[in-house]
Amino acid sequence: MPIKVLIVDDSALVRKLLGEMLGRDREIQVVGAAADPYAAREKIKQLNPDVITLDVEMPRMDGITFLENLMRLRPMPVVMVSSLTQRGADVTLRALELGAVDFVAKPRVDVAGSLVDYADELIAKVKVAATARINPRAGAPRPLSLQVDPRRTADAVLPAGVGGRVLRTTDRIIAIGASTGGTEAIREVLAALPADAPAIVISQHIPAAFSKPFADRMNQSSAMAVCEAMDGQYILPGHVYIAPGDRHLLIERDGARYRCRLNDGPHVNRHRPSVDVMFRSVAQNVGPNATGVILTGMGDDGARGLKEMAESGAHTIAQDEASSVVWGMPGTAVRLGAAHQVLPLHRVPEELLQRSAENSNGKAANG
Repeated sequence: MPIKVLIVDDSALVRKLLGEMLGRDREIQVVGAAADPYAAREKIKQLNPDVITLDVEMPRMDGITFLENLMRLRPMPVVMVSSLTQRGADVTLRALELGAVDFVAKPRVDVAGSLVDYADELIAKVKVAATARINPRAGAPRPLSLQVDPRRTADAVLPAGVGGRVLRTTDRIIAIGASTGGTEAIREVLAALPADAPAIVISQHIPAAFSKPFADRMNQSSAMAVCEAMDGQYILPGHVYIAPGDRHLLIERDGARYRCRLNDGPHVNRHRPSVDVMFRSVAQNVGPNATGVILTGMGDDGARGLKEMAESGAHTIAQDEASSVVWGMPGTAVRLGAAHQVLPLHRVPEELLQRSAENSNGKAANG
């Protein structure tokens, strides 16, 4: 059965573009379009779509208000269509909090050749949304992992096996990677950690315009100090460093300390920032002083990097299938044998704290 999609957007041109793009895939059927939420409400009743694409800004009722009502009365997969602006970022992050599965940028018709890649991204995200867990604890349908054909590996940015000898220190680093569903998964983890938790570095697949608002949003809900990472910035306990959109985040050793290093190298596994790149740098420069965590996400970015971390002596954790919006990235890591533990999301923070306490106690006893 094809995936039935309803397009909700106040622009007739955007409705036409999205419909044509999605209609090219034989596994998708565009069953209707609506110019505003009131029309969308009636079409949902009539057409029973599997997925909705929803514009953020519309007349009569904005997309956020409609989404909030929809998730309360008839939860279903939603992919937001957002402008890549500060306001668009804030509103889209709010939509993800409310339960939207993912988002795509507004299609740009003024950039030659951009619509082909855009169509591929839109189709992939709609397919993943159709199988995503909207409310995992209520037993929503099991998600399927979508394998994204990697165009490059982490070798394009950081060669394998170039790290030096890693000495154990008192400084621990937690490295977290995520994609689809990750903004909310990361928020849940950070909100449960105390202000004195070990330093955390994060690569979340996110556009450049969204990473600073995302970091600011996480800072408001976390006892730790959360920021968008800057090149050369020292990594300190009690702080969280989020990779800027469209830049790789690498961790380098500087004597007994660690620094953030930003990199504009090619996309890896179709992503920049890439989780594989960050995890490899942690494996090479932090080794057994690190803990790696791979959370919900489409595709497989980060799975091989997590395995490299495990092989370097780091402890590694993958989010389990039941609590993941999409079990692509963590599922691949599990299949590769990269994860020492597979945990539901709510248990990840307590495990991180327990490991931190054990390491501190061990060092105190040896000191």
